[in-house]
Parts: sequence; structure tokens; C-alpha cells
Amino acid sequence: MTDERRQRGLDMMSKVYGWEMQDGPGSHFEVTADHLFGEIWTRPGLSIRDRRLLLLGALTAQGLTDVAEIQIGAALHNEELDEEQLREIALFLCHYVGWPLGTKLDTTVGKVLHQRKAAARS
Repeated sequence: MTDERRQRGLDMMSKVYGWEMQDGPGSHFEVTADHLFGEIWTRPGLSIRDRRLLLLGALTAQGLTDVAEIQIGAALHNEELDEEQLREIALFLCHYVGWPLGTKLDTTVGKVLHQRKAAARS
């Protein structure tokens, strides 16, 4: 690991998730920050939004709505996707990954939207 590579990874993680990412311990964090975010997410050719769309499709196909929830919140926070687009993604994915998995994504979108509205009221 180089300090430059780690910082590039932390900076990209902050952009992707919409909050200031701090350095963390362990080999798993090292590979995540240095390689995944420092090398893969920073490659030219796809925008963060493009990568998030691909990730939402992959997560939905695997039924990983807990991780998709984080991505949905970040996409809304970063204004990459809005409610209508997220609902459309869920409906679209129903036809490619199966109705139950696409419906789980739509339910997760609703959950995140509800949480954001409740937080805005408080």
C-alpha cells in the first residue's frame, strides 16, 4: 500500500457513499480501500452513477438488499438517482432477475425513502 493509493481509495469511498470515509484497520479494509476504490472505482470509462447502476443490478440478482440499501441511500444522497428512477430500476430488474428479487429491491427503495423522509421531519 502507498499513502497516495490509500488516500485515492478513501477519497473515492467518500464520493461513492456521500460521507467522509476514515481509514480503517485490517487486510479486508486495505483491499477494499486500496484496490476496489483506489483502483477499480477510479478507472476511466464509467461514472460513479454507471457503476452504482451495475452494482444495484448485481446486488438485486443475489438478493443482497441489505447492501443495496446502502447503495440506494448513497445514490439519493449524491443525487445520482431519484425515487422514480429507483422504482423503475426495480421494475426493470424484475424481468431479468425474477419478480421476487426485483420486488425485494422495490421494497428496499421504499424503506430507504421512508427513513429519509422521517429523518427530514425530525
